Amino acid sequence: MTIRTLTPTLRVSPQIDPADVGGLAASGFRSIVCNRPDGEEPGQPTAAAVAAAAEAHGLRFVHIPVVPGSIGEGDAAAMARALADLPAPILAYCRSGARSEQLAGMAAACGGDGGVDRYDVVVIGGGSAGIATAASILRRRSGVSIAIVEPSEDHYYQPGFTMVGGGIFAAEATRRGEAGLIPEGAEWIRGAAVSFDPADDRVTLADGRVIGYRALVVCPGLKLDWDAIPGLAGALGSDGVTSNYRYDLAPYTDRLVRRFRGGRALFTQPPMPIKCAGAPQKAMYLSCHRWERSGTLGQAAVQFHTATPSLFGVAAYVPALEAYVARYGIDLQMESRLVSIDGAAKVALFEQRRGDTVRRVEERFDMIHVVPPQVAPDFIASSPLAAPSGFVAVDETTLRHPVHANVFALGDVAATTNAKTAAAARKQAPVVALNILAALDGAPPVAAYNGYGSCPLTVEAGRIVLAEFGYGGKLLPTFPKWLIEGTRPSRLSWLLKEKILPPVYWHGMLRGREWLAAPEPIGRGR
Repeated sequence: MTIRTLTPTLRVSPQIDPADVGGLAASGFRSIVCNRPDGEEPGQPTAAAVAAAAEAHGLRFVHIPVVPGSIGEGDAAAMARALADLPAPILAYCRSGARSEQLAGMAAACGGDGGVDRYDVVVIGGGSAGIATAASILRRRSGVSIAIVEPSEDHYYQPGFTMVGGGIFAAEATRRGEAGLIPEGAEWIRGAAVSFDPADDRVTLADGRVIGYRALVVCPGLKLDWDAIPGLAGALGSDGVTSNYRYDLAPYTDRLVRRFRGGRALFTQPPMPIKCAGAPQKAMYLSCHRWERSGTLGQAAVQFHTATPSLFGVAAYVPALEAYVARYGIDLQMESRLVSIDGAAKVALFEQRRGDTVRRVEERFDMIHVVPPQVAPDFIASSPLAAPSGFVAVDETTLRHPVHANVFALGDVAATTNAKTAAAARKQAPVVALNILAALDGAPPVAAYNGYGSCPLTVEAGRIVLAEFGYGGKLLPTFPKWLIEGTRPSRLSWLLKEKILPPVYWHGMLRGREWLAAPEPIGRGR
């Protein structure tokens, strides 16, 4: 059988047999259109027989029979509707394929896909994960049509917010124009996705536009749920209430720390999952180090309230962090969750678990750094792509959806058990890129993600505890030992002072350069 490619989503062929359908499904086709009337010649398989075979293999089938020499506008309109509605790739057939090709051309002339813009790949989210994945795909195959759906004109380097709060970066250094970061060869659709129709390979935007795809990448990040803590949203930015998790508030953190002359300083961490699990502690360590240098640490009563049962999720890194907790005299409150805040009264209410007992404790503060609870975006949690957690369901190794084989997710929105960090997205992007290209070719996934993530815990100026780990807390060091242990602070201090290390890796990631991120083949991922 000779199959001719007309577009990235449509191919045509001569008459097929019901026995051919299994092979077509295995090669990646998801729909079949028959353009041949039944009974044109003896022995011709009926459309009903092919339709039954298609249904048995999970393919959609549409019969639009046309007679050579009498194809009309109604036939073209019907073909246009079918090409718009059916999941791709689509195979159209007739006796020789000529009628299907002619009808496809007429359908394009009379309205193409019925108002649906179609792309090989649609990426939902123009943050670091989305841009890096698009760039990685295009570096491997420049002819792929890619649309990045992102409503914001600004792109933020969110790991830098902690450095802004620590007085190391200016806030402006963490913001770039989105347009300047879109990879060459990709199209930016400035809009917000509101719903998914994975059965028909479509995404609907807030303005009513419908975008079609052959493969979908979902990476819009997560939702910072400020309203989950009563009193918090209204208190932020005044009365000593701050958070490095917001671009406009990180400078307020810096101002509070610089002006602090003693008193009660509280730092909080909500239940998992959260993005950058080390950031709540980094805000505290950087503050304490500045107070230590200014001579005011002795007048500070510092508390760290974490909803987790341990200081850090990977035990190997806990002793190094505990040494700094002791050095700074931090009162460590485990399984202590912020449940409400009164900014004007400067009082925070915590729910604490102590053995089998749960109690509520009020703590007065002069300043408090709050990390909000974090959940999946509403349009993700209510979608057919969601896992029970609300995040996008994926296989943890291939990052492919367990039901919809042409849908992938990465970054903070993926329902994986790894830490939600920029380093994880850096590792995931080439894995998704390779597996997307395999999906476009009708092949199974070829690359594996091992759960890699890292938390560079800045414990004082020029010194970090660099936690690197994979699924199950497996240690996966990739940086030199001196950097992990902080035994050469002068060199690291220079890297941080000159602002070289974070931007280099951030910019390299966005351009699809995969330093320390070579994907593993299937079978070695976990």
